[in-house]
Order: sequence, then structure tokens, then C-alpha cells
Amino acid sequence: MAVSVKVVRSGKEVMVAACDSELLGNTLTRGNTRFHVHPSFYGGRLVSVEEAISEAESGTSVNLVGERIVDQAIEKGLVHPEAVIYLSGVPYALIVKI
Repeated sequence: MAVSVKVVRSGKEVMVAACDSELLGNTLTRGNTRFHVHPSFYGGRLVSVEEAISEAESGTSVNLVGERIVDQAIEKGLVHPEAVIYLSGVPYALIVKI
């Protein structure tokens, strides 16, 4: 299955947003919090998980939503498992490199 990845560069900053493609357009919840996997933010190129991880490795700010992409980010050491939150049972991780 594909991952949707969007990369935005501004000077030295590189924002990467990636999600398991089937999540685009879905709204996830956690308690009273609603999180929309908005196509204008997460919608981009459809790529393999490996390619999306390669993009994430170069990002200074990285948003990841979905089992495939978050599990691979954990496996590659980009995300600590305890830093993952779950929205409607779907993993979400945020990476900020300072």
C-alpha cells in the first residue's frame, strides 16, 4: 500500500507530512479532540513506505499518520514508541528537529 507524502521547503526548514494513503480525508478522534487528515496538508505524491521514510529523514518538522508509516519510522529509529499517540486507534507521530 502507498503512502502519501508532501514536502515543503522554506529556507533551511523542510516540512514533511506523510500518511497511509487510505487515511486521506478521514477524521480521527481522541476524546473530544478531532483530527482531520486533510488532503491539502497530507496529500502529495504516492510513494512506497521506504521512500516516505527517506523524505522524513531529511525533514526538520515531520508529521506522520498511519500504521505503516509510523511503524517504519519507529523501526528506523526516527520515532520513540512512547512518543506515539493514537487517534481512533491510528498512530500519529510528530518529529521536530532543532
